[in-house]
Amino acid sequence: MSKANETGAPLPEAGTTSQAGPQRSGAATRPRSPRKPGKGRTARTGLSTAAILGFSAALITLVLDQATKLYTLFVFDLPVKEPVEFAPFINLIVVWNRGISYGLFQQNSDLGRWTLIVVSILAAIGLSVWIRRTTAKLLATSLGLIVGGAIGNVIDRLAYGAVFDFIQFHIGSWSWYVFNVADAAIVAGVVGLLYDSFVLEGRRAKK
Repeated sequence: MSKANETGAPLPEAGTTSQAGPQRSGAATRPRSPRKPGKGRTARTGLSTAAILGFSAALITLVLDQATKLYTLFVFDLPVKEPVEFAPFINLIVVWNRGISYGLFQQNSDLGRWTLIVVSILAAIGLSVWIRRTTAKLLATSLGLIVGGAIGNVIDRLAYGAVFDFIQFHIGSWSWYVFNVADAAIVAGVVGLLYDSFVLEGRRAKK
């Protein structure tokens, strides 16, 4: 019940405010500040710094691999000029590889060729998802090298039916596997992946 003043007008009860009175400045709605991107992520792409490094490594590897193959095959015309001594321990020769990296697990049938293509594509997709989710920079970069190399060799299988290898490392009469840029990137990626798994992962767990 409201009390009346001397003039008979009702007085508001204690603890209540008049609806006609001005609103308090503190009650005004404050504008919300824009959300900041998560740790290690960019506002524009939503990708972590590690993911950007990983996908950049994949793209650079793919471009370098295909550029060196196209130049060596169609501009330098290595099939006509081979063997070419590029350095004291490196020759350039032409080898068509129907297996995986460094000539392992040769597949002479169309079924084997398409099996390698499908497996490589699925592996590249799976590793790309891993790159998207990780925040470890070396891990993402290593995965990107593997993805770029795998896609580069898949393009060869689709275009030529086999992977074009042309770099031969040798010491005197001893010769190692013939490989290409994609193969070298895959090996570097595997080394980085192992280092991250056995060394850096333990350090991250201790933090």
